[in-house]
Amino acid sequence: MDLSQLQERVRLELLRRIERGTLSVSMLARQTEFGQPHISNFLRGKKGITLKALEKIMAAQRLEIEDLLPSRRELSGVLNEEQIEEVVWIPLVSHGVAMQDPYIRPSNTLRMLPFTGDAVRGLEARCSSVRKQWNRFVAIRISAEDARPMEPLIKPDSVVLLDRHYTSFHSYREGEANLYAARVGSQLVVRYAQFEAGRVVLRAYQAKIKAEVIQAKPEESAHDLLAGRVVQRINPD
Repeated sequence: MDLSQLQERVRLELLRRIERGTLSVSMLARQTEFGQPHISNFLRGKKGITLKALEKIMAAQRLEIEDLLPSRRELSGVLNEEQIEEVVWIPLVSHGVAMQDPYIRPSNTLRMLPFTGDAVRGLEARCSSVRKQWNRFVAIRISAEDARPMEPLIKPDSVVLLDRHYTSFHSYREGEANLYAARVGSQLVVRYAQFEAGRVVLRAYQAKIKAEVIQAKPEESAHDLLAGRVVQRINPD
């Protein structure tokens, strides 16, 4: 099931709730702060919605993946494992949690976001044995200020999916520079990162912005400055 199919399941569940009398278009508009015409167009199947809008609707209605999909037990009799895993739910976390927390607890999760299984399946890992003990995938949101040096590659309010098991400076794909979430002081920034002369060089997409050079502390390695490789970018429409 891809994201468009997931949207359809959310739409059908909302229509069921409206039919049961537990929800109305006006109520959903108040909960999400979306206009009623926008919601009506979605419910009638005339227009799709963005990932951000989908997560807001699901949060407002306390919709979880279990509400939308058959259970694994029900699926296992008719689908193979790969098909069951077509949708994965990744925790959206703060920048600080993405940088520092090996294990993502429910209390540190802002929201669970849907991604297609292909986004995370079969990815190569390159990190220390210690880092391999960390929960692997997290998503973070990029503010307008943080996005500015990387526009139009990354736009304000984008969501990026991070692989925290890839903290190597080795190119993931030959001839392509890796895009990382990197720690600069107490901040997390998304930049192209390379290891040069014992230091980490961070470069923006905007050529006019000067590269930033950072150095690991004596007790850490340069790899520790990388929170993870950017696997996927979801820009708002």
